[in-house]
Amino acid sequence: MPNPERPMRADARRNYERLLAEARTVVADQGTDASLEEIARRAGVGIGTLYRHFPTREALLEALLRDRFDGLRAHAEDLLTRDDPFEALLAWMRRLATGTVAYRGLAQAMMAALQDETSELYVSCHGMRAAGEALLVRAQEAGEVRPDVHPNDVLYLANMVATAAEQTPDDTGLHDRLLTYTTDGLRPR
Repeated sequence: MPNPERPMRADARRNYERLLAEARTVVADQGTDASLEEIARRAGVGIGTLYRHFPTREALLEALLRDRFDGLRAHAEDLLTRDDPFEALLAWMRRLATGTVAYRGLAQAMMAALQDETSELYVSCHGMRAAGEALLVRAQEAGEVRPDVHPNDVLYLANMVATAAEQTPDDTGLHDRLLTYTTDGLRPR
């Protein structure tokens, strides 16, 4: 991660952004064990440049996950203005599950970050969780979601859907079917 105390030169910033953009694509294609050399090659930089920005594979994955979590937080905050609280929660869960499928191995990393206060991702992950919780509470207050549903339940459910879809990539409709069954279970009886 770039040093916030010392701004990056423009060329270094461009390299950093290109590396992250290519990492998103390569990790989506190959999973969290993606080739770092391939990421550097696609970004048009040498492997040394990749390692200057991301000294380890974990540092690169943390940057990708932080970006993902921050995007999910912002998406949840935007959804808070939707008229239908249940549809807003469903839209957020869908993006959470879809993104988790895109980055094979992300579900485990996210659930670990929620539990590990020493993780670089802890703050970002909890910000995302808190924004999702606001959607859940709003849907519960509207009587659209059962009152006994816990915010972590929503994360676990979305991750279970993502994990099942990841394990069965040939069934292209599985993701949406499971998400529908899952969200139907959130409704009050």
